[in-house]
Amino acid sequence: MEATASAKYLRGSAQKARLVVDMIRGKDVNQALAILRFSKKRAATHVEKCMRSAIANANEAAEKANISIDPDDLWVRTAFVDRGPTKNRRRVRPAPQGRAYREQRHFCHVTISLSNDAKPEPKVKGVKVVDATPAKPAKLAESKGRKRGGAAAAPRTKKAAPKAEAAEEGTKSAAKKASKKKKSEE
Repeated sequence: MEATASAKYLRGSAQKARLVVDMIRGKDVNQALAILRFSKKRAATHVEKCMRSAIANANEAAEKANISIDPDDLWVRTAFVDRGPTKNRRRVRPAPQGRAYREQRHFCHVTISLSNDAKPEPKVKGVKVVDATPAKPAKLAESKGRKRGGAAAAPRTKKAAPKAEAAEEGTKSAAKKASKKKKSEE
């Protein structure tokens, strides 16, 4: 069985209320209420009221369906916060040199859904499944730049020298290479 409650037009920004809602998502109802009770966030009191309303909604729905439900078996299935309007809460704050800064005071809407169905098993991070097939060996010849792609992987072209200079450089470079080979062999 699933029960939902929403609290609309709560004072405070949605971003700050999301910090509180993220703490209770997926927890048991008793654990979530304890977290909300001892949280120092201002939005926690409003989220706690919404949570208690969802618990009451679950009890009411169970009574109408003629089902017995234990509130301790409930857990927070979904919880989210939406942005509310700021239209009529614009204020002006005095600023230096006779100026005024406009402020927008925010509203938010909190929605919490509880369920007494079985919880899905959490996925464990960092555990890898080992396959029986061996992995392909890595290519040692490839550099990191080539794997990334882009400019690092693009082939570089050699600059073409004029024909007269190329002929002279060709004979000089061949002579240098031959002398280096003789030195390395010795």
